[in-house]
Parts: sequence; structure tokens; C-alpha cells
Amino acid sequence: MKLSYLKGSLALAASVLALAGGAALADTPSWCGPNKASLALLDGFGGNSWRLVTTASGAAEAALCPSITDYEYADGQGNTQKAISDIKSFAAKGINALVVFGDAGPAVLPALKAATAAGAIVVPYRVDVGGEAGKDYTKFIGSSFKDDGVSWGNWIKSILPDGGNVLFLSGPAGNSQGLDELAGMKTVLDDKYKFINPEPFDVTNWDPSLTQQVLSAEIAKNDKIDVIVSDFGPSLVGALPVFKKF
Repeated sequence: MKLSYLKGSLALAASVLALAGGAALADTPSWCGPNKASLALLDGFGGNSWRLVTTASGAAEAALCPSITDYEYADGQGNTQKAISDIKSFAAKGINALVVFGDAGPAVLPALKAATAAGAIVVPYRVDVGGEAGKDYTKFIGSSFKDDGVSWGNWIKSILPDGGNVLFLSGPAGNSQGLDELAGMKTVLDDKYKFINPEPFDVTNWDPSLTQQVLSAEIAKNDKIDVIVSDFGPSLVGALPVFKKF
């Protein structure tokens, strides 16, 4: 299998792919068809541990299919315009299938539509990009983030029945995961619970370094924070040293 990585590619993914290659013919997965195809995985932001895992997993899974002749990866690096450019670039190269984590949400929809119109199989996942599956792109694979928000809200209510100040940290600006989680929390938490972050959430790009900066600023300007909600644990854990400064 040929590997072509854009800037920001991962050595971890390459090594997993190399290890898996020897078993490809013996362990061909059921999804692997007979037609030769190229495949690309695109992240809007690939700079955290969860994305390292998904990128390596994607490479390993692609390696099991002998019909995949070319596997490529692109990291938008938290830059919406770069993420859009990556999608357009792969479509222009004639990549047959694109799996896209559209961190920027509907902002990437026109690029997805263009790639679909060009004949690519396009599957955005996790973050809602808007549009219509089967028309603007092939299929959307999502999760019930609102239910997660409801669960968090119920837990917060159980430990702070009289209300309190809530700081909510999510990923890139406008991402549907954070918006849905917030909507879920607000179905449970009434006006006794004040969200002290900028609406709708503090932007961290799910990046530990930026999370540290955001937390430092919020702790410095807020005398009372009762609950910190983060929808990406590794980012919050990576930012824990911030608390030693206060």
C-alpha cells in the first residue's frame, strides 16, 4: 500500500500501517470490496491524543483491505480555511472516498458538496455539518451528544442542588458536539445554574495547551467556579497544572 501524508502526518499511523500490512490478505474485513480505491481521513484539528488514536486506527483498518491502493491523511490544524482547502485538494486529486471530521461544522459543507459532486464518497462524522445525507454528502455518522449533556446536567444537579457557577469547555468554535451538549445540560439546569463562559462555550480546540490558557484566564477573572465541564477529558487532564498557580 502506498502512503501519502500531508504536513502534520503521524509516525504512529505509519508504523501501525506497516505492522498491519503483512496480515492484510488474511484478515480482509467484510467492508472491503473488490474495486480498487483511494481513501483519505481528514481532521479539522488533529492535534490531540484522541485524534492520534483515530488516525492510527484509520490507517490500520485501511491496511486490512488490499483494494485500498492509497491512504492519505490531512490535519486542518484548527484552521477552517485549511480544512476546506484539504477537502478540495483531495477531491481535485481524485481520491475516491473522504472520511471527514468537520470540526468547523457547516463552514465545510460547501467543500463537502463539491467533493460529492465530483464523484467522491464523502462521510462526515461526529460533528454535524448541516446539509442532507444522500444529497450533499453520502452519509453522516453521528452521536447523541445532547444525551451526554442531559447526563452531565443531572449529575451537576445532584451535587449542587442549590445551583452554582458552571464553566463549559468544548472544542472548536461552533462545533455541533458542544452545542448539543449545552442544549442537553440546559434541559436539566434552570436559572440557578449560571454558565460563566462566553456563549456558547469556551473554545479550546480540544487542545491541552489552549485549554491551559483558557482555564488560566477563566480562573483569574472568576472568583467562584463550582463546576468545570469539559467534553474532552485528555485536554482537561493536560491542563490540571494550571490549578497549582492559583
